[in-house]
Amino acid sequence: MREIIFDTETTGLDNKTDRIIEIGGIELFNHFPTGNTLHLYINPGNTKVHPDALAIHGITDEFLKDKPVFADVAEKIVSFFQGAKWIAHNANFDMGFINAELGRLGMPAVLPDQVIDTLALARRKNPMGPNSLDALCRRYGIDNSHRTKHGALLDSELLAEVYIEMIGGRQAALGLSQTGSSSRTTAGQDDDVIAGVRRRPHALPPRISVEEKTAHDALVASLGAKGLWQRYDA
Repeated sequence: MREIIFDTETTGLDNKTDRIIEIGGIELFNHFPTGNTLHLYINPGNTKVHPDALAIHGITDEFLKDKPVFADVAEKIVSFFQGAKWIAHNANFDMGFINAELGRLGMPAVLPDQVIDTLALARRKNPMGPNSLDALCRRYGIDNSHRTKHGALLDSELLAEVYIEMIGGRQAALGLSQTGSSSRTTAGQDDDVIAGVRRRPHALPPRISVEEKTAHDALVASLGAKGLWQRYDA
């Protein structure tokens, strides 16, 4: 399964008048990063970066002057996401801008069933919050100390780690079962080899002493017939 964790930075908050100025994406395959990334700065044309947005991401009008406009990179973006789920934190915001940009070019919109919102996932898992990207990094022990300002690629990298932790992707991948001859004994092998795992030649010694077991049995007996431990010792 192919997924793209992505983020955008914009000139402001209104996708009808503001424009995308940065997009970053991280490709995952079966919940593992492939190393394939997308990172673009985009010239917003005559739209200026709002001071409030500038304070968040630090991307200036001067910096964007020689960057390509969205029309020049639209096909590259769509190609990178082709066949993958679009995954973002507070995806309604990012997808509103993506679809607004695509709409200006007469290109098809990205449909809701192609999108996963990690903010919605986080709110279901942690209904008491907080569920900002920084808060989730702290919750899952992900180092975000280098995040002094928002940046599309950096935020995508952090979100990819958060997303994998939220869905248990690392643990699930480690649980893949063996297949083929490794899951069965084969002719000529010793009988003590089963499913590719060699049996212990001798059982492990008990972990408790005779005295400890006697003391435990006496305690269980003192609980009476309705004692919970009686069910397990029966």
